[in-house]
Amino acid sequence: MPKLFVSDHPLVLDKLARLRDRATRPQDFRRLMAEVAMLIGCEALRGARTRKTTVRTPLRTAPAVTLDQPLAFVAVLRAGLGMTPGLLELAPKAAIGHIGLYRDEKTLNPVRYYVRLPKRMSEHFTVLCDPMLATGGSASEAIRILKTDGAANIALLTLLASKQGVARIHRDHPDVPIYTAAVDAVLNAHGYILPGLGDAGDRLFDT
Repeated sequence: MPKLFVSDHPLVLDKLARLRDRATRPQDFRRLMAEVAMLIGCEALRGARTRKTTVRTPLRTAPAVTLDQPLAFVAVLRAGLGMTPGLLELAPKAAIGHIGLYRDEKTLNPVRYYVRLPKRMSEHFTVLCDPMLATGGSASEAIRILKTDGAANIALLTLLASKQGVARIHRDHPDVPIYTAAVDAVLNAHGYILPGLGDAGDRLFDT
């Protein structure tokens, strides 16, 4: 069954407000993007496999739960790069992958130009980082690439989504949960989310 998780955490909402603000400077935008990714990423990582164990405290043994699955954070270039630093604060040992896609300005369809993924993707719990889920075309293609490489446990992490983009992922990949800070209603003629926050890549890299 398709799943959509929209964060209502006060810190996420506050940081999203500042990400939307056109007056936010690039250096602050970078920090806020990483922080929001970290906060929502905690929820996305709930899907990772765990196992029961015991640890010895300074006083006695105690039951514990530890991760039992390698993690992979895959950034959709280029804006997805702004999300991985926050996730790596949570899981520094995670593998990192990159999928390069750009959107054809006329058709709005994704065009693939680069893919570099960790080995043995079938073993990993994978968080796909794509900050703007607009038409859903790029995210859907990135998920297809991950599945082709063997990934079976995938969560899509985004800062902002549109209703159209959510519907596209639910249609193409109903097994992949979506984690986001907000869902906006519409897209403009150029495929940008409204009210959105502008072009995340341009604001991230000051281009």
